[in-house]
Amino acid sequence: MRAVPPRAKLRVLTLLDRPSVQGGAERLASLVAMRLDPERFERLLCATRLPTQPTFVDELEAAGVRVLSLDRRGRLDLPAWRPLLRLLRQEPVDVLHAHMFGSNVCGTVLGRLNRVPVIVAHEHTWSYEGQPLRRFIDRELIARGATVFLAVSREDRRRMIEVEGISPDDVRFLPIGIPPLPAPSGRDVRAELAIEPGAPVVGTVCELRPQKALEVLVEAAALLREQTPGLRVLVAGDGPDRERLVRLVRRQGLEQVVALLGLRRDVPDLLAALDVCVCCSDFEGSPLAVMEYMAAGKPVVATRVGGVPDLVVDGVTGHLVPPRDPESLADAVAGLLADPDRRRRLGDQGRQRQQREFDLDGTVRRLEDLYETLARAHDRR
Repeated sequence: MRAVPPRAKLRVLTLLDRPSVQGGAERLASLVAMRLDPERFERLLCATRLPTQPTFVDELEAAGVRVLSLDRRGRLDLPAWRPLLRLLRQEPVDVLHAHMFGSNVCGTVLGRLNRVPVIVAHEHTWSYEGQPLRRFIDRELIARGATVFLAVSREDRRRMIEVEGISPDDVRFLPIGIPPLPAPSGRDVRAELAIEPGAPVVGTVCELRPQKALEVLVEAAALLREQTPGLRVLVAGDGPDRERLVRLVRRQGLEQVVALLGLRRDVPDLLAALDVCVCCSDFEGSPLAVMEYMAAGKPVVATRVGGVPDLVVDGVTGHLVPPRDPESLADAVAGLLADPDRRRRLGDQGRQRQQREFDLDGTVRRLEDLYETLARAHDRR
């Protein structure tokens, strides 16, 4: 196999479905690619589907990341992979870092076929329940074929070992973080949405998909409506669950309470308008949105799932509640809305914790060290 020349730049290829400002895993992978040290790494990113946000591709290229976009139309669209195969043969890659299940499968297979020295598979979370075929593929193909399998939380690593049966030697926990949250522009989101200045406002920012269990937030809003006059609940994001949520809001008669805002590019301004932030997911790895809530100094009410308890310290930076429990969610939110001093204290402690422990630069440094360590280990073989 090919040896990596001493002190040469490592050519690192990031493989993902598509660059995105919305999905946490895709956004993290793209941000890491942009921030890898250009003096030590040649950075490439392959998106297997055409990006939905071309401006984000422009950001990648402006940061010096070469982007290859495939036009993959489905799982069996094998011809769409030809440009990537050509690249791997013409410009040998030192490290192939794949993100999420589909890319982990394809990255492991294509990487092995093309003798890529280091293959990093990165799982950003799933439920680990049901889908025995997926558990088999994770264990027998990805974990065995990749150089290392990364998990974004200790709980995910535990479940990969105990539920999927992956060897503890094959999977590592690598903490992730976010870049500094831009300062709010001063734009008055409350005024834009015709919300009274003193009205209680709860919100969440996420992709609207089943994992996020946003129907639980809608049901909690129905419970809160009577005890919290003027309540507004803001949901920022888009996704396949949008129409279902619209129907649920209408059925609950919450059109004047719950607003589905769609995809927003002014997240710092939106967060500044909120009193309490919510994450009511059925499962999570290490959600970037929760880190952003903390960075904005907002108290968080979140479900006790996956790596969320590593972020939200119950009673210190927010509150943890059981999943699928709108009553507990409503009670925790109501308690914070009724106590502004406590909200402020928990929000301040959350901001300090995020800055101290969940910073993107730390993630990038850990990955840079991992790439170089694995490349050197391969070189010595």
